[in-house]
Amino acid sequence: MRIAAFAIAASLTAAPAFAQPLPAPASYPPVTGEKGVIVAHALSLELADKIAHAAVDACRKMGYHTTITVLDSSGALKAFLRDDMTGPHTISLSKDKAYTAITLANRFATSGTFATARNSTLGSPMTNIQGVVGVAGGVPIKFRGEVIGGIGSSGAVGGDKDELCAQAGIDAVQAELK
Repeated sequence: MRIAAFAIAASLTAAPAFAQPLPAPASYPPVTGEKGVIVAHALSLELADKIAHAAVDACRKMGYHTTITVLDSSGALKAFLRDDMTGPHTISLSKDKAYTAITLANRFATSGTFATARNSTLGSPMTNIQGVVGVAGGVPIKFRGEVIGGIGSSGAVGGDKDELCAQAGIDAVQAELK
């Protein structure tokens, strides 16, 4: 039994020595823009973190405590900050506001403009698109006109104030988004 175990262990450690290297790609970096290839920009963790912290700081300066959610363009979580003294509902609502901003960025500048168009005041969800709400506080994050993410703020007592906080987070990194 020991001999079999030793033989198996020896073969596993020796295998990398006999493995052939992978062939080099035809070109490096890979050619992009070919038929069927979509080139997109992505929101980095560092930039998402800067945006979130700047938004919380802006809200505090205005006298509000808020929860900030930053999502990438696919709707995945990139950064999340929940300030002190915020309600538990602000966690999901800030995410939904950011998701709304991303989802509807091609038709509405912010979740607030979407809410106004739908005559929504209390963040009523859209029944046909999960995670989309009709309340202000979500702003898309754009790089050269391309949506690379969204930020949502909840807790500033009024979607219009949440939207100011969210926009302040984006404004703080505007030079990096050009």
